[in-house]
Amino acid sequence: MGTIGEAGEFGLIARLTRRLPQGRDILLGPGDDAAVIAAPDRRVVATTDLLVEGRHFRRDWCGPYDIGRKAAAQNLADVVAMGARPTALLVGFAAPPATAVDWAERLYDGLADECREAGASVAGGDVVAAPEVTLAVTALGDLGGAEPLTRSGARPGDIVAVRGRLGHAAAGLALLSEGRDGPAELIAAYRRPEPPYAAGEEARSRGATALLDVSDGLVQDLGHIAAAGGVGIEIDSSAVPVPEILGPSGPVYALTGGEDHAFAGTFPPDAVLPPSWKRIGVVAEGTGVRVDGREPPTGGWDHFRA
Repeated sequence: MGTIGEAGEFGLIARLTRRLPQGRDILLGPGDDAAVIAAPDRRVVATTDLLVEGRHFRRDWCGPYDIGRKAAAQNLADVVAMGARPTALLVGFAAPPATAVDWAERLYDGLADECREAGASVAGGDVVAAPEVTLAVTALGDLGGAEPLTRSGARPGDIVAVRGRLGHAAAGLALLSEGRDGPAELIAAYRRPEPPYAAGEEARSRGATALLDVSDGLVQDLGHIAAAGGVGIEIDSSAVPVPEILGPSGPVYALTGGEDHAFAGTFPPDAVLPPSWKRIGVVAEGTGVRVDGREPPTGGWDHFRA
């Protein structure tokens, strides 16, 4: 297969774009100066994230396919958290010229397959040489005529609930950091998150007042909802789902671990939630987040401190 340096910029682009099926929202895909994406709502939800080798992933811990799935998932989850339907990704890919072409192809296979899970497509992007692998991913979405679900709508008396697994990715990262190879389920969760993409529509249909994806830790992310709404949030730790596989540190992983891309939201007091959502607390007067009436454990991801 050779290296991406040997393939050259345009040879690499040709090989990668052949692996990217285009969905119904892509009016003009890779190959022109820019892509054209349908926007039926006439408003576009947009978000972007960077993944840098050595900071967000290690190639000795994660294969290219899983890195691609993870890069797509964390952006698609942000679109879903706004109550929007994901439509497209734009991907900037930087890597050393000595990187194998088949490594890059598997990366893009992962991007494409995760997009398929959410009903989106990779519509274009850019490639460039760099000292380490870096991905700059922009995700776009459509609101379908509805108002966006933001962080600022929570009101005292609302229910706080979560959808998706918590703490698994953090537990998997801890295992890899310790040089361990199991439980495999936790390591797989770190390598490839599984956001429940149906959560956005479910939350909207139940009248959600605020919503976000849990990327940096449950307590830290609920703190964003509390700050945006000028409210306090009270979490009942006994209601937070902590499966046995997380081990004795499970409660801490579930409260502070990030990168699972579950969803946390607030709902009116009389909302009837689907079984897939778990009620874990209430919105209260005040500020910040408290767990069982006390200051929560420290943790959560900070790009400039971790």
